[in-house]
Amino acid sequence: MKSIKPGRAPSFMGGIVSIAAAVFGVIWMIIAVYIGAGAFSLVGLVVVFIAIVQAVYNFRNATSKNRYSAFDITEDGEEPDPLDGRFGGAGEPRRESGGSRFCPYCGAKVKGDYKYCNSCGRELP
Repeated sequence: MKSIKPGRAPSFMGGIVSIAAAVFGVIWMIIAVYIGAGAFSLVGLVVVFIAIVQAVYNFRNATSKNRYSAFDITEDGEEPDPLDGRFGGAGEPRRESGGSRFCPYCGAKVKGDYKYCNSCGRELP
């Protein structure tokens, strides 16, 4: 069965943009030092540092097996949800005091004894 899970938000393109930002930071520092702006050259250093951290994060995410993303459609067992490790597995649907159930994946109210969520379409445990 196919399911919707977080997709691949930080990506290779984000890494390329981060490299461009680092180049901009280097150019900023060179120009600031050349015109004698002093402390303004440190802005370029901060930009370079942030850009390098972002580039590493984006490239690692784009090339890793279990990557974080906005939305992705996968088969069962193809790629685990990386947020399950941080926040715990999906578990059983949550019940309200009146007996109503809530989807453990999207939080929508589930009507009756449905096997699938009305909102996200995932099979309920």
